[in-house]
Amino acid sequence: METIRVLLVCGSGASSGFMAANIRKAAAARGLNLSVTARSESEIENYVDEIDVLMVGPHLAYIVDEVDDYVGDRPIAVILMSPDYYSTLDGDLAVDHLISTLTDEDA
Repeated sequence: METIRVLLVCGSGASSGFMAANIRKAAAARGLNLSVTARSESEIENYVDEIDVLMVGPHLAYIVDEVDDYVGDRPIAVILMSPDYYSTLDGDLAVDHLISTLTDEDA
């Protein structure tokens, strides 16, 4: 299985760092090959050529439309994370959301 490269973004990068760690643990427990990096939303354009998935913190819902400008025609899945799992830093539910989004895009 090819590595799925994920960028998590939040306002400053702090909360996404904890979420990224929990996603890595959940993915490893499932045998998934994910590379997860956490950064602030101001760094998105620096990573668009290196990622397959962009996961955006729920408090940044207002930037999702702007993300299209960064992503352009690159094949990057953009996921607005749910407050339900983001607020509790639930890596398992985040992985569920990620996998279901990628599966829906392949269908």
